Amino acid sequence: MKSQRAPSLVDKRILVTGGSGFLGNFVVEELARIGCRNVFVPRSIDYDLRRADAVAHLMREARPQVVIHLAAVVGGIGANRENPGRFFYENIVMGIELMEQSRLAGVEKFVAIGTVCAYPKLTSVPFREDDLWQGYPEDTNAPYGLAKKMLLVQAQAYRQQYGFNAIYLLPVNLYGPGDTFDPARSHVIPALVKKCIDAVQSGDRQIEVWGTGSASREFLYVQDCAKAIVLATCHYNGPEPVNLGAGSEITIRELAQLIARLTGFKGKILWDPTKPDGQPRRCLDVSRAQRAFGFKASVDFEEGLRRTIEWYFKVRGDAVPSPSVAAGP
Repeated sequence: MKSQRAPSLVDKRILVTGGSGFLGNFVVEELARIGCRNVFVPRSIDYDLRRADAVAHLMREARPQVVIHLAAVVGGIGANRENPGRFFYENIVMGIELMEQSRLAGVEKFVAIGTVCAYPKLTSVPFREDDLWQGYPEDTNAPYGLAKKMLLVQAQAYRQQYGFNAIYLLPVNLYGPGDTFDPARSHVIPALVKKCIDAVQSGDRQIEVWGTGSASREFLYVQDCAKAIVLATCHYNGPEPVNLGAGSEITIRELAQLIARLTGFKGKILWDPTKPDGQPRRCLDVSRAQRAFGFKASVDFEEGLRRTIEWYFKVRGDAVPSPSVAAGP
């Protein structure tokens, strides 16, 4: 892996949208770890990133030389099914306004964070970046996936016409401490962790999970993803999209059994096949990231799950009852 120190980035003014969120917290921590001290994290209450005037005001206030755009409206399968219009509009307009105002403000580098949901529903495994345009995304999260994929179109168009240095990264499903355990918005790992722990503490002998359990997912520990984003910000300046992942997959059924074991839940897992599985498989080809900027995931999946579960035990005082879980986008 390339050197973690990046003097060229250390002295830059860096704007991190979504910097107080799940992934954003770890990105800000990683920037601090390599020596960056001029990092600006805007609050949504102060800057509405959906509005051009608010984004222009943000650019004048922060005067960033580098923008890392993490802010997004996200959720699991249920949230995507209930909010397709909102997820499309808010994600696409934030990206459009931020990149345009960054260009106008003379930003030196723009780091756009996409999503694995941008890939076609039926994609050969492992997903290669060249497969992005081979079909339509999985229906339940297509509006979100397409909105985020437009960042790639915008980045490449701006590079071609304006010489604007915008890069596009594609993280796979993330997990780890600080994840969202709110059942209305959570993805599959926090949802399963919460259901199993709730069942153990209440004495319930069964839990219900959406789908058949046959779908597979790849998961990347959030701290690994943050390191990948900072490495790319330091070292990658190409026009091509880059996958960020661990390079392995697990079925939702196997995942549920693993989480049940790690949380001590010994009851029965009931599957609800009337609910959607989501995309059949997800597993990324991660070779481009390793070649381009030396990234390789380092946190073992089971170890990452243990850390996530331990973190949740510490904060679960605010937890609320959970409905059936979805496999997550």
